Amino acid sequence: MAIDLTTHIGNLTLQNPVLTASGTFGYGLEYADFIDLDRLGGFVVKGTTLEPRQGNPYPRMAETPSGMLNAVGLQNAGVEHFIEETYPLLRDCKAEVIVNVSGAKIDDYVAVAERLQERTGIRAIELNISCPNVKQGGMAFGTTCAGAESVVSAVRKAWKGHLMVKLSPNVTSITDIALAAEAAGADSLSLINTLMGMAIDIETQRPKLSTVTGGLSGPAVKPVAVRMVWQVASKVSIPVVGLGGIATAADAIEFLLAGARAIQIGTYNFVDPSVSVKVVEGIEDYCRRHGVEKVEDLCGALKI
Repeated sequence: MAIDLTTHIGNLTLQNPVLTASGTFGYGLEYADFIDLDRLGGFVVKGTTLEPRQGNPYPRMAETPSGMLNAVGLQNAGVEHFIEETYPLLRDCKAEVIVNVSGAKIDDYVAVAERLQERTGIRAIELNISCPNVKQGGMAFGTTCAGAESVVSAVRKAWKGHLMVKLSPNVTSITDIALAAEAAGADSLSLINTLMGMAIDIETQRPKLSTVTGGLSGPAVKPVAVRMVWQVASKVSIPVVGLGGIATAADAIEFLLAGARAIQIGTYNFVDPSVSVKVVEGIEDYCRRHGVEKVEDLCGALKI
């Protein structure tokens, strides 16, 4: 039986529902020796800011049981470098290239979006209002409805393409933030970003991260992420992209059943660089075994 893996996220059409998450897949080119990038539905490149960023001081990563903490701090070469040096190498990729956009203030987000629109063929951006590892911007915009609405509406006026907004789990009510982002013009929502965490070296009696706290990702966060995707998908009318702790096709299918239209794989890319392609194959196999002709029929098919 032929399986149709085509996935629609609003006006964005992907060849399958598997993407990779920002900050875990570089610019995609770093993984080209391990997998055929053209087999993915898409990949979200690392967080891109108006000016180059060096990120936070080392140490900025720490392993934890069933996951990892990171406080990289959006290290990147800036939007102009991406446009001039990186994007030309990605232009012909069959997988959708989505740029994760971040900033210290609203004007920064808008300026990055405008530059990408004017000088590339990028069809979609992911607005990062949920990074916990920067002192300004990031999660500061994504933890209140007013903050989310202000940055999303400003970028919506400047960006004509698909606008995906990445939400933080470090909030009281993620559905309220989701509804605010939708009302401000988001075309889709991706969730979750990392959970705030901390680890201590008991021998030195010092934090394991230079920033003391950082973002927890990996299998440990998956039950929280599935729950939040289910909650948000049942409240908004725009598509939801699920991520958080996905390591297998079974994990991905949980998110689809909970209401996600597509998924992103993050931390597990560091464990197995070929995991994304394996998940594509695993989803196709699951559909075949369960008599599902179109993968989109799994979206929101949870039986309660």
